[in-house]
Amino acid sequence: MAKEKNQKHETTPKKYTLVIVESPAKAKTINKYLGSEYKVTASMGHIIDLPKSRIGIDIDNNFKPEYITVRGKGKILTDLKKFAANAKTVLLASDNDREGEAIAFHIYDALNKRFPELPIKRIVFNEITKNAIIASVKAPQNIDVAKVEAQEARRILDRLIGYKISPILWVKVKNGLSAGRVQSVALKAICQREEEIQNFIPQEYWTFNAIFEKEKKELAAELIKINDEKPTIRNNEEVENIKKELEQGNFIVTEINKSTKALNPQPPFITSKLQQVAANRLNFSSKKTMSIAQQLYEGIDIGRETVGLITYMRTDSTRISEVGLAEAREYISKNFPPEYLPESPVLYTKKTGAQDAHEAIRPTSVNRTPESMKKYLNAEQFKLYSIIWERFVASQMKPAEYLSESINIQNGKYTFRITSSKMTFKGFNVCLDFLKSKEAKSIKIPALKENEELQKKDLIAEQHFTQPQPRFTDASIIKFLEENGIGRPSTYAPIISTLLDRYYVVKKAKQITPTQLGKLVNDIIVTSFSNIVNIDFTAKLENQLDEIANGKFNHQIMLHDFYEPFKLSLEEASKNLEDHKKVFDEETDEVCDKCNSKMVKKLGKYGFFLACTNFPDCRNAKTIPLANCPVDGCNGKIIPRKKGPRGKEFYGCTNYPECDFVVWSKPLEQKCPKCGKFLIEKNDKVHGNYKVCVDEKDCGYKLLEEYSNE
Repeated sequence: MAKEKNQKHETTPKKYTLVIVESPAKAKTINKYLGSEYKVTASMGHIIDLPKSRIGIDIDNNFKPEYITVRGKGKILTDLKKFAANAKTVLLASDNDREGEAIAFHIYDALNKRFPELPIKRIVFNEITKNAIIASVKAPQNIDVAKVEAQEARRILDRLIGYKISPILWVKVKNGLSAGRVQSVALKAICQREEEIQNFIPQEYWTFNAIFEKEKKELAAELIKINDEKPTIRNNEEVENIKKELEQGNFIVTEINKSTKALNPQPPFITSKLQQVAANRLNFSSKKTMSIAQQLYEGIDIGRETVGLITYMRTDSTRISEVGLAEAREYISKNFPPEYLPESPVLYTKKTGAQDAHEAIRPTSVNRTPESMKKYLNAEQFKLYSIIWERFVASQMKPAEYLSESINIQNGKYTFRITSSKMTFKGFNVCLDFLKSKEAKSIKIPALKENEELQKKDLIAEQHFTQPQPRFTDASIIKFLEENGIGRPSTYAPIISTLLDRYYVVKKAKQITPTQLGKLVNDIIVTSFSNIVNIDFTAKLENQLDEIANGKFNHQIMLHDFYEPFKLSLEEASKNLEDHKKVFDEETDEVCDKCNSKMVKKLGKYGFFLACTNFPDCRNAKTIPLANCPVDGCNGKIIPRKKGPRGKEFYGCTNYPECDFVVWSKPLEQKCPKCGKFLIEKNDKVHGNYKVCVDEKDCGYKLLEEYSNE
C-alpha cells in the first residue's frame, strides 16, 4: 500500500525550452532574462571539431572532415543530451558568426541523431539585453548552412596548411614550429619591415624658417616652395646659398586666406579599429582588448541586473541599428545644447568586403554612461567601455569647426607660409575624454595686408635625417592586415599571440621585431610556399570564403583549386629544403657546472639558452648571461630574472642576494666606449629607440643613431 501511495505522488518532469550558449558567463546573464520555462546552459565553445593528433581531412574524398568529440568535452555533450531529453524545444544561441554557426550545427547534428523528433532551432542576437534576448527567442530560425560551409572551408584550409607545412619545419628546423594561412603573411610583413629598417640609409635634409617681427610678436614662416616646387635642401652649403639670396630681396605678403573647416567624427568601432585605438590609447594588447570586450559583451552585474554592456565585439561593419541611432540622438538632445545634434542620423559607408552580419560595436544602452558604470567595472573594463561609449556618441554628433588662416610671403623665388588654426565649435569633441586629442596651440597672427613688407628678424635652418618606417606594433600590424583584406575580426588577436608564442617575434617597447627563428621560418615559407604568403592570393581566399558564406561559391571547388598547386609545393620542399637543425647551435666557453662538459647555445621555445653537450646523460640547462655585472668587485653575470611586480621583465646579477644590482632595460653585448660597462636599450617618445650606458648618471654616454655619437 505504501508503495502504491508513493507512485500516486510521482509526476512527469515539466518540459522546458533548452537554450544552449557558448560560455557560462553568457548563460548566467541570459538565464536572468528568461523565466522558469527555460533552461540555459553552455557548450563551452566547440564540442565537435577536427582531431588535434592528426590532420583529420580525407583529401581524396572531396576533403571530407573527420569530426570527433573534443577531448574533455564528452561530459558536456552527455549533459546536453540529458537536458535535451526533458526539453520540448532546443534553441541554439551560439555567437552570430561563422564560428558560432558551426558550433550550433554540430550540436544540432549530435542532438538530432539522438532525438530526431525534437524541434531544434537557431536564435541570434547582437547584444545580451533583455529585449534582444526575448526578441530572438520569439523569432527562431534554421541553421545557416552556407555559413557552416564557409567555416568548414576555412578550417580545412588552415588545417591543410598547418598540418602539411609544420612537419616539414619540424624535420628541417626544430620541433614545435608552425605555419598558418594568415599567420605566415603577418610574419612576412614583419620580416620585410625589419629588413627595410636594417638596410635603410639615412638621407640628410634641412627645413628652413624665416622669423618676422610684427607688433612686438614673432611670427615663424616655413619655406614651402622654391620656384613653385617643394623645396629639397640637402646640405649646409645649399642653406647658406639660400640665406645669401634672401638677404638681397624683400619679404612681401602676397596672399591671405581664411577659411572654415569641418572635422567629422570617426565612425563607431569595428573590431580592428577598437584593437588599434586600445593599443595606442590604453596600451592594451589585441588579446587583452578582446578578452575585456568579451566580458563587457557577456554580462556585467550592475547591482539590480546582469547585462551585456556592449554589442557583439567581432564585426567589420559600421552599421548602427535604428534603435541604436534613435537612442543616441535622444541622449544627445537631452544632455547637450541643440546645436550639437545633426538634423538627421549620421550614417557611415560600408567598407568593401565587410560581412555586415553585425552592427558596429556600441553600448547596448547609451544611458549607461561610463561614469554611472564605473563602480561596477574594474579599471581595464572601465577604460575600454569608456572609449566604446565615447566613440559611439561622438559618431552621432555634429563635426568640429576650425577657423584656418594661411599667409604666403614671397621673396624672389622663395615662398614662405604662416598657418594658424583655431577651434571655433567643439562639435563631437564635447563628449570625449579618453579619446580627446590635444588641440594644437593656436597662433594669434597680427593683422596683415597683401603687398605688406615684413621685417625679417632671423633665418633658421634645421638639419634632419630621413627615418625608415617604424616597426610594426599590435595596432599597425592589425591595420596592415585589415587594409590588405587578410584575416577577419576574429583572427587578428590570435595571429599576434601565435607569433609571440612560437618565438617568431618579440615585443620591445610595443614594437614587434622578428627573431632569428622567425626570419628563418619566413625565408623557408617565402621560398617554398610563395602563394601562402602572397597578399593578393590570401585576400582572394578571404573573398572566396565570404562568397561561400553568402551562398555564391562552392567550397569544394575552392579547396580543390587551392590544394593541387599546394601539393606540388609540398613535394618540392620535402625534397629540396636543406637541413637547418643545427643552425642555431653555437659552441660557447661556458662549462657545465654538473659534469664539466662544454655547453652549447640552443634555441628553445622562449629564446636562446645554454644546454650541456652531454645530453641526454646530463640535462643541465641555464640562462645565457647578457653581460658582466658592472658592480666593482663583483664577478657575477647579468641574466633575465622573473617578472617584476607589474609583469615587467628585469635583469639582475647571478650573485644575488650578495649582489642586488638590477636594471629594467635589456643589456646589450655592445660595451660603452667611454667607461667599458655595457650599454642598455631604451625607448621614449622623444628619441625613439636608442642605446645608453648602464651607468647613465655618471658616464652619460648615449647613442641615438648610427650617424650620431654623443
